[in-house]
Amino acid sequence: MQTLVYQGIKITHKKQATINDVLVVEAPLQININNEAYTVVMRTPDNDLELIRGLLFAEDIYKNSINFDIQIDKKENEIPTIINVLIPREKLGKGYLNKRTLLSVSSCGICGKQELKDIEVEGEKLINKATFSSEIIHKMYVEMNTFQDTFKESGGSHAAAVFNKKNELLTIKEDIGRHNAVDKTVGDLLLKNSLKNANYLLVSGRVSYEIVSKAFIAKIPIIVAVSACSSLAVDFAKEFGICLIGFTREGKMTIYANPSYIKLS
Repeated sequence: MQTLVYQGIKITHKKQATINDVLVVEAPLQININNEAYTVVMRTPDNDLELIRGLLFAEDIYKNSINFDIQIDKKENEIPTIINVLIPREKLGKGYLNKRTLLSVSSCGICGKQELKDIEVEGEKLINKATFSSEIIHKMYVEMNTFQDTFKESGGSHAAAVFNKKNELLTIKEDIGRHNAVDKTVGDLLLKNSLKNANYLLVSGRVSYEIVSKAFIAKIPIIVAVSACSSLAVDFAKEFGICLIGFTREGKMTIYANPSYIKLS
């Protein structure tokens, strides 16, 4: 369930009318690891397994190729509110020792990060040997938009889509939170054992440092955003070897990092 109908009063040119409006669902999900509370995320229900898989991968808690088991501990109105992840303790990554506080908000990339060192990301710089054209980017966005069903209904959700080097759509997910949508796409590809094919990450909103770090951890060298990029996102993209593009709409785009990846058309 990704949308619900709510009643409202719409005012147009000083005239008002009672309407039924479609809104995107935002609901809390508590994630437990081996029956211990780990974090709470505000998300749009559906694809919870993909969300958890992608989140734990990005947080360096579980990077094993074997998928873990989960159990739904609690539901409200058929929506899971507590999900327990079962991972052998010897397979937990070092990120588990740096637990987030039990309040993480989907629109805040640094929520729960208590120290500056917690936002550091380790790893070798990505190297992209192939170039691509600006025309390809716009075509991929057109395809992505055709699958944004929740947004078409509600106007209130974000989307993330991943394409391969042949510009073929691998996965697309929607959520109330930008970071959640990215986690869902990465988690989906992890579950399918096809993350290695990811080459482009397209997002429907702005790009913060955390989306860049999630792409870097997933080894996705190109990020394309409809909206703005933060200063830290650009700094991280330059450091990590990621081509970062913002304001991609109406035949326009702005390249902020590693422009050598792209040829203008």
